[in-house]
Amino acid sequence: MDRFEWTNDALLPRETLVKQQHGIRLYDGNQKTQFDHGIAVLTTHRLMWKDMQGRGVIAFHLSLIIYIEKFPDSKGKGSVVIHLQPAAPNKNPGPVMSSSNTYVKLGCREGGEEQFFTCLTEQLSRKLWQYMPAAQQSKPAAQPRSIHKGIVGIEKKLEEKRKATDTNITKAFEDLDKLMTKAKEMVDLTKTIANKIKEKQGDITEDETVKFKSYLLSLGIANPVTRETHGSGLKYHEELAKQLAEVLISPVEDNGGMMAITDVYCRINRARGMELLSPDDLIDACQQFERLRLRLRLRRFTSGVLVLESVSKGEEAAIDQTAELLTEKASLSADELAQIAGVSVMLAKGRLLAAEEVGKACRDESVEGLRFYPNLFLNPPSR
Repeated sequence: MDRFEWTNDALLPRETLVKQQHGIRLYDGNQKTQFDHGIAVLTTHRLMWKDMQGRGVIAFHLSLIIYIEKFPDSKGKGSVVIHLQPAAPNKNPGPVMSSSNTYVKLGCREGGEEQFFTCLTEQLSRKLWQYMPAAQQSKPAAQPRSIHKGIVGIEKKLEEKRKATDTNITKAFEDLDKLMTKAKEMVDLTKTIANKIKEKQGDITEDETVKFKSYLLSLGIANPVTRETHGSGLKYHEELAKQLAEVLISPVEDNGGMMAITDVYCRINRARGMELLSPDDLIDACQQFERLRLRLRLRRFTSGVLVLESVSKGEEAAIDQTAELLTEKASLSADELAQIAGVSVMLAKGRLLAAEEVGKACRDESVEGLRFYPNLFLNPPSR
């Protein structure tokens, strides 16, 4: 623990945020410390720990790390052990002046040690803190070329090639970090503009508003809920449900108040980018909608089709709309309804079967396929 220094969570020049992990307890060796249930923040240069209530931040530089280990347990709450070099004699003040332990341990009380270990390993291999821009590097003086022969010469050339490869890889990752930083700035910009649209600020027409909303959807979710940031189990699915409801309410209502779960799965994973959801996690999160009193709910048709529907519009509105289309067109197949309503064939068939279930449609099965008609037995035409 004597490697840690008091600091703040402001990033250093050329330092980039890599990973945050909630529910972290710090150990000095195997001894518990007062730093309990905080957030571990991994950057390209440092490892920080900050209190959940914002009462303090401590950190040490990644260059002090000798090697790391991970120890998962059967409950999914493992730990990451970090072996460190001795503290520098002139280091800044920290929470502990001296310690006999040569390692610290991060206890991951909410899981996620596997992902955090992977990210830390990657940063240690990249060593971006060693990178200096070309403009800041002094050009070395020309040295007389030495001639090496035999095995020594071969080893020398291999070592030079390895160093050149490491330099190229480091520069490539540096460019990638710049791209990620710029992408974050673009997401922040879209949030600002979206808030202005919501507050009716500026001279923005309705057509421009609709077009910009489509651009926002294509950019994706800025901070997707993951197991690494919100733990596992019920808490994770509750937070995921809240984010899904916020993102999907507009496309569901624009789709007539109902969307097939397969379409939801494709749309939400496209928006989440690399943080993909499994089908099971999506279903488990959608099952929390009604309990959390959100504006969406999960519904299963008698045919077995799962859909998300808007609470405000609901099933009744979809059935009424389907019945009106049947009356207007005299008869419809699932394919025809899908083209008219702009929904999938599976969802169109589910709507027709739901209308039939409440008595607003009748079916006709023949060699030509399945068609639905208005129920003239309950609603005979007026003469």
